[in-house]
Amino acid sequence: MVEALVVFTPSGRRGRFQTGTTVLQAAQELGVDIDSVCGGRAICGRCQVLLSEGSFPKHGIESKLANLSARSDSELEYDRQQSLVQGRRLSCSARILGDVVIDVPADSQVHRQVVRKRIEVHDIDVDPLVRLHFLDVPEPNMHDPAGDLQRLFEELEFEWGLTGLGCDRYVLETLQSCLKSGERKVTAAVYRQKQIIATWAGFKDRALGIAVDVGSTTIAVHLCDLSSGEVLASSGMMNPQIRFGEDLMSRVSYVMMHPGGDKEMTQVVRAAIAQMAQEVCRQAGYDTTDVLDATFVGNPVMHHLLLGISPIELGGAPFALTTDQAIELKASELDLDLHPGARSYVLPCIAGHVGADTAAVVLSEAPYLREEITLLVDVGTNAEIVLGNRHRMLAASSPTGPAFEGAQISCGQRAAPGAIERVRVDRDTLEPRFKVIGSDLWSDETEFDQSIVDHGVTGICGSGIIEVIAEMVLSGICSSDGVIDGSQASRSRRIISDERTFSYELYDQGVTLRITQNDVRAIQLAKAALYAGIRLLMDGLGVQHVDRIRLAGAFGSHIDVMYAMVLGLIPDCDLDNVTSAGNAAGTGAHIALVDQNARQEIEKEVRRIEKIETAVEPRFQEHFVAAMAIPHRTAEFPQLAKVVTLPSRQDASQNSGKASGRKRRRRN
Repeated sequence: MVEALVVFTPSGRRGRFQTGTTVLQAAQELGVDIDSVCGGRAICGRCQVLLSEGSFPKHGIESKLANLSARSDSELEYDRQQSLVQGRRLSCSARILGDVVIDVPADSQVHRQVVRKRIEVHDIDVDPLVRLHFLDVPEPNMHDPAGDLQRLFEELEFEWGLTGLGCDRYVLETLQSCLKSGERKVTAAVYRQKQIIATWAGFKDRALGIAVDVGSTTIAVHLCDLSSGEVLASSGMMNPQIRFGEDLMSRVSYVMMHPGGDKEMTQVVRAAIAQMAQEVCRQAGYDTTDVLDATFVGNPVMHHLLLGISPIELGGAPFALTTDQAIELKASELDLDLHPGARSYVLPCIAGHVGADTAAVVLSEAPYLREEITLLVDVGTNAEIVLGNRHRMLAASSPTGPAFEGAQISCGQRAAPGAIERVRVDRDTLEPRFKVIGSDLWSDETEFDQSIVDHGVTGICGSGIIEVIAEMVLSGICSSDGVIDGSQASRSRRIISDERTFSYELYDQGVTLRITQNDVRAIQLAKAALYAGIRLLMDGLGVQHVDRIRLAGAFGSHIDVMYAMVLGLIPDCDLDNVTSAGNAAGTGAHIALVDQNARQEIEKEVRRIEKIETAVEPRFQEHFVAAMAIPHRTAEFPQLAKVVTLPSRQDASQNSGKASGRKRRRRN
């Protein structure tokens, strides 16, 4: 029988299967998370998938519609009764006929990703651009021929001191019916004290806005009361663009190789935001037409794709942005079904790979107001870094890739119930214990198995990967050079031979989860890229240490800062001064939404930030090589050494020689 290659996104799992195998069967064999209640009878409709068409050089696949079987009678019947989303198939019915890339939407996953992007509580000034004004507009009469719009202008000037006003066309179309139904009492929404963008009959006391963080992996939308600044509801989902590529450069490559691919990605991300806008309004008991303002942040590629701009120029030097300035436009121009008069604001970008999301982090954390040297790190598929204080700020990005999010790791996965997120290794026995998302118990506690009965142990997410490799180094399983020490097999059955290398077995009940030598290398490469970028900024600023470190983003919110430092993700610092900034990008978007002065402030500060391009810096490679060691080949960590015993570099080097089974060459 002929075999076909099947790749599932966003998990990245792949395998070869005989033609005629159903997509659901292939997914189940690979451990891909697809919901199915009816046992493959095409009744429940929960196993929906989407075939991604086109050429995928990363996977070596030309994925075509013809490589899936035609719709079966059961699929057609389900579509007639329940209506399938356009392009979707029931994986229990669709059979594999050739190489395919299959996307599993979030709503088809049993264990959906935990989107950890909540707004942090800040003391913020509330001075929105949209304000509501209640008015009693005089009746027209034969002695005063002024039109109703002019009467509205006059009342706004008399009651609120607003002059030189204009109004949207939609306001003109609905003004008289609004005045009539409200018995001449009307609430007007005025934007920037210059433009009437909406009117309602009678009294309306609340105008809403949304703050949107468009990440390459997840999107978060927060519904806010513009008058109080209160966050009323939040929603998050995986960015549907993931099916076009896990990281930013793969999405740029997709656009390069698929004419019109940028339009596809623009469409799906706007549709996702529109869907979440509806969701947060439903949660709070409002309609999307109550939303009058929106702010957006995202990295440069997400920024361009949201705006409908091709990101191709960001794929190579000099990484030129179409624009780095803040952008104001109507929300309808972004295909958002909000109030017809709703406005939107996209925060400015800093550089070709340092985007509006980083500008939002800067706004949220305000290092430009501090004397201390502050390091801001937003870890994603592309780490964005800002270093400085009120005197001077520098920014850069480092290509960390998706390893910290579970991709490129043999047993890695995104954060979802069942994913290992905390790990401890016994220094004597080398036995592990761990926590998984969805349970508060450690794996060695009596009730642990009962607490995970609904989801089991499925893999390891980013925070767990950081901790397990750091623990492996601290316990002597892994050298500071990143080599798993095979000689430790005499101490523990957990050290497993993998031909020429070794693995550390973390779990072996039902599913086997091992940390392989390649996994360690993937994390080393990612963390070295991040540290090297930070080191370049420190060189540029002329400092040898930092006073304060803030870790932004979902990843930064859930890693243990001590383990991050043990691994060498970040430079040495007093651990009391290393803290999570939470969803600082989303918080910055929230601040810009409810405070017009904040928009002016961040636009000014962004112009002051000096940009360092890591791709062309001659010392980047030098810093990168030194940072491959754990925590670092030469840098000292005196603050870290106060709270944890780091292995001797000499001892670690000796161990790595044993681990490889080869003698190390003497270097002259």
